[in-house]
Amino acid sequence: MFRLRSNRWLWCLAATLLPLATVHAAEAGWRYDTVHSQILFSISHNGYSRPFGRLHIAGGWLRFDPDDWSDAATELDIDMQSLDMGDAGWNKAVCKPALLDCARHRYAHFVSTGVTRTDDRHGVLHGRLTVRGATRPLDLSFTFNRAARTIYELHKVVGFSATATLDRDDFGITANRDSIGQNVSVWLELEAVRDDHAPTTPKEHP
Repeated sequence: MFRLRSNRWLWCLAATLLPLATVHAAEAGWRYDTVHSQILFSISHNGYSRPFGRLHIAGGWLRFDPDDWSDAATELDIDMQSLDMGDAGWNKAVCKPALLDCARHRYAHFVSTGVTRTDDRHGVLHGRLTVRGATRPLDLSFTFNRAARTIYELHKVVGFSATATLDRDDFGITANRDSIGQNVSVWLELEAVRDDHAPTTPKEHP
């Protein structure tokens, strides 16, 4: 009789905890909203100013639990041909082989390798960035802005702001040293939508 009651108690406990585990697992998968996610960058123009450019995210996924960042991960592709410097001629010049080489290397790729949480809203995302076929380590300092449903309750959305500084030499972009600065400031504004079918592990990438 004791064994029967014990087994029944275990089954009841499992029935109670299983849905919670399912909810926790489902919380993790997100896909980037490519309309509301953008990347801005700025670099010196011969010391006169630091013009801005814009790039669009082609796609990507995020694994993130707002209550537990220990298993957070992400991967995204950046469309270099989406480059917008505010002038068609300037866009074409920056996309030439001597600089971004957008035709041969259309997509830049970022994949995370870990995350360090510094407080409730801030952390550092560690990863690898590939540009023009060159892969280098990259740390992104980020702010977790919000996780909530949209005002029309259509989707659950999570949002982040992040910054980084790149050395263009690291990616073989060495032309025009007399007019283009070496360090590139980067800002990312990212939104992701809850998606049960979003991948949550990195894909094979050269």
